[in-house]
Amino acid sequence: MGRSVGYPTGSVVAFRLLEDGEEEDVDWVYECLVDETIDTAKAAFPSFERFDGWRGREDRILLRNAFADCGISTYCGLAAIWLAERDDARYWEADFYTPRTARAQHWLAQVSGRFVDLFGELRLVGRFSNGEAIFERS
Repeated sequence: MGRSVGYPTGSVVAFRLLEDGEEEDVDWVYECLVDETIDTAKAAFPSFERFDGWRGREDRILLRNAFADCGISTYCGLAAIWLAERDDARYWEADFYTPRTARAQHWLAQVSGRFVDLFGELRLVGRFSNGEAIFERS
């Protein structure tokens, strides 16, 4: 079965290529994309603070606010820059006393269009039955 870049379930996702056909140092390109993502997201959404963490083994969290995580996942030269409702113990413990999940969903719906406009270079068109994804340039 084929595979494409993963990202947290329910995320707002913008896709980019890590390479542009040139012979480049992919690690350097990745770090530049991480820095660009952090700077751009913090400028567009001032509530974000830098955060160094992971969701599972493949989804790196770069930024966090009261409602959401912003992160990056990569696979074979394709990067998914994503925005997802937080899913950590402190978030859910705080939600128990003062419900946040509805506000988080509302905030994500408000910023999703701008987020994709800021970071998206590719748009997911669909998937084949073997799991491989098809993209087109935005």
